[in-house]
Amino acid sequence: MCLAIPARVAAIPEPGVALVDLSGVQKRISLDLVDDVAPGDYVIVHVGYALTKLDPGEAEATLRTFAEAGIDVDAPLP
Repeated sequence: MCLAIPARVAAIPEPGVALVDLSGVQKRISLDLVDDVAPGDYVIVHVGYALTKLDPGEAEATLRTFAEAGIDVDAPLP
């Protein structure tokens, strides 16, 4: 099963790379598929790539729904 999740961009340490934050866990991802991403933006992340930018309200609502359902987006998959 594959899951793409919203993540907030914490920094752009180098061209084409973002540092995203998921509940305090930070991960480097590729921005090769998305243009005009800046710190503070939300992106949909799948296997280390940002797929698209996301409206902040929609991202926060999605993450809230995951939390309410007991889904820990930071937990490693088995």
